Amino acid sequence: MLYDKDIREPLFEFLEASYGKIRLLEEQVMGQSRADVVMVTEDALYGIEIKSDADTYARLKRQVEDYDRYYDYNMIVVGTKHAAHVSEHVPDWWGIITVDEEEKADFYLLREPKRNPQMDWQCKIEILWRPELAHIQEQNGMYAYKNKSKRFVADKIVETVQPELLAPQVSEELFERDYTKIWETIQNYRKENGQKPRRRRRRRRTGRKKS
Repeated sequence: MLYDKDIREPLFEFLEASYGKIRLLEEQVMGQSRADVVMVTEDALYGIEIKSDADTYARLKRQVEDYDRYYDYNMIVVGTKHAAHVSEHVPDWWGIITVDEEEKADFYLLREPKRNPQMDWQCKIEILWRPELAHIQEQNGMYAYKNKSKRFVADKIVETVQPELLAPQVSEELFERDYTKIWETIQNYRKENGQKPRRRRRRRRTGRKKS
């Protein structure tokens, strides 16, 4: 039986070989759920849900709704236990990757993902942190809105910047994100803009790059 921990690392190698320049972010908050993996490409974000042989479909309906609000494309990765019926549990635009247990995990792209018709830019842009939003504002010659909330700024960006320009800019911010320095970056941003510093929390989300 394949468990989540048995699938992740070989899955990442499979994605890197299949898609070329990508970055993989794990355990990203999205609404009431968490995305197991978010794959960043040069102009799109892919949400990836892993259902190992030890998992059930109990929470999948709620998860699918959240994935479909946040990401340009979505995929589900399933073990052999779920392979025969997984297409009944996800929309037609979701990609499906199956994984078999042989000498090592063996992956097969059963169905290519199609562009998600339900993606909401106001949700997608939530993945960015405030300094990353500020950089996008600067790139597009926008007013800074330094005293406004992150939500206000994010919505202004979505209203102002054309999607075909914004998509690669969001991806570039995520490619450049440095998890070893982001706390310092956020604190400096808040200090420069007259905001109170925040207490440090344990970092739970990580990223890995492949170019």
